[in-house]
Amino acid sequence: MPDMAIVDLLTRPATELAELIRTGEVTSRELVDASLARIEAVDDRVNAFTTLDAERARATADGIGPGDERPFAGVPIAVKDLFAAVAGIRQSQGSDFFGDYTPNYDGHQVRRLKDAGFVVVGVTASPELGIVPTTEPRRFGPTRNPWDLDRTTGGSSGGTAAAVAAGMVPLGHGSDGGGSIRIPAACCGLVGLKPARGRVSRGPELGDSFLGVDGVLTRTVSETAALLDLLAGYETGDATWAPPPPEPFAAAAAREPRPLRIALALDPPIDVPLDATCATAARDAAELLSSLGHQVDEVLPEPWRVPELMDVFSALWAPLVDTGLVFGQLLAGREVSFDDVEPLTWEMHERARALSATDYLVAQTQLQAVSRQLIHFFDRYDVLLSPALAERPVPIGEIDTCSSEPWRDAFTRAAAFTPYTAMFNVTGQPAISLPLYHGDDGLPTAVHLVGPPADEGVLLSLGAQLEAAHPWAHRLPPLD
Repeated sequence: MPDMAIVDLLTRPATELAELIRTGEVTSRELVDASLARIEAVDDRVNAFTTLDAERARATADGIGPGDERPFAGVPIAVKDLFAAVAGIRQSQGSDFFGDYTPNYDGHQVRRLKDAGFVVVGVTASPELGIVPTTEPRRFGPTRNPWDLDRTTGGSSGGTAAAVAAGMVPLGHGSDGGGSIRIPAACCGLVGLKPARGRVSRGPELGDSFLGVDGVLTRTVSETAALLDLLAGYETGDATWAPPPPEPFAAAAAREPRPLRIALALDPPIDVPLDATCATAARDAAELLSSLGHQVDEVLPEPWRVPELMDVFSALWAPLVDTGLVFGQLLAGREVSFDDVEPLTWEMHERARALSATDYLVAQTQLQAVSRQLIHFFDRYDVLLSPALAERPVPIGEIDTCSSEPWRDAFTRAAAFTPYTAMFNVTGQPAISLPLYHGDDGLPTAVHLVGPPADEGVLLSLGAQLEAAHPWAHRLPPLD
């Protein structure tokens, strides 16, 4: 199959691809072979995958035939290499320390994808332990943005974003603990929804999470909605879970939203500059929303700028990173050393060990207090609109986790690049990145929408309306 025909096929919606397989117009084996051929053609430049599972993917595809009624039977997919276990595939967490650990079970989210008929072709790159919003792990090297190979894909779901944007797979799995779905979606021109806290089970290896949730990166809002219907819901033993939606997410994405009250927040929540292209995109989106019948006011939520927020957030984030290292220590049978991990990871490890249990609980309580105040803002507004990023996708190497001062050169530098997303992991609200525009530099330019607690439906409905008014799925990066 010619390469451009492969790209045309693999950039179609997953629902359409499943229907082609169901009717016999295309076989799953042909689609999986196309995916693997595309990976072979471009991944030496992009570096999206850390491990391929070609033989098993082909064998699985060979067992799927016409008439298979599973909703995504035979469609290839990639899974992020970060605490999303895929039986029989190496799970490295982007780190040397985890070696070639290979789980013998599927995580709940992976099991649901497989049960729906998806064929996992491999796992995609993440920064070490998912710490930063770029994807340049020391172990595997940088994943490069298909729109500009000298730029970041974002992170931590950067490998998945690159694979989808480059047409290697039609969609892929990601996770988001501070923007890790929304940021790479913004960098790579994709739709990235962070579901509400507790919407998707992280079991069996992970318990409930104050910050993190799993989801997908896709080309269209309707695909995102369909996959959320698939992934959402209680799993036996979950400690907490989001309340069921009033209707299927796909139904919400298929209907027009009512007129909404939308707040436009341009100023970043921390004291950093805002790139003019990012600001223009948010203002243009506000004008588009007004033309669609919504009320848009430029107003900042209260509280918005909390000077101590980054310190408090890191007091929670560092122990979460260290928990990942504890898992690595169990696998390795020894304690982690400085040489095992990147300097930023070691810094997080040391900061976590310096915190007491009381310090951790106080930080969580402080963040919950800020959340309660901020969520009151949504008594007056239905949706918050902001830029998705404060800068254009930064050059490879700009955020350096291996520098001699990693806290300054990676963690603090990353916050200036991506100040808009992490707050809504703290509040637990759903939020979505939409690739509405392109800058003069040829790079995607996204906006960020935040919805009320546990209400992904309003974001999906509004996102689909924006997509219909200003389509983006036809845009492809200049790799060929």
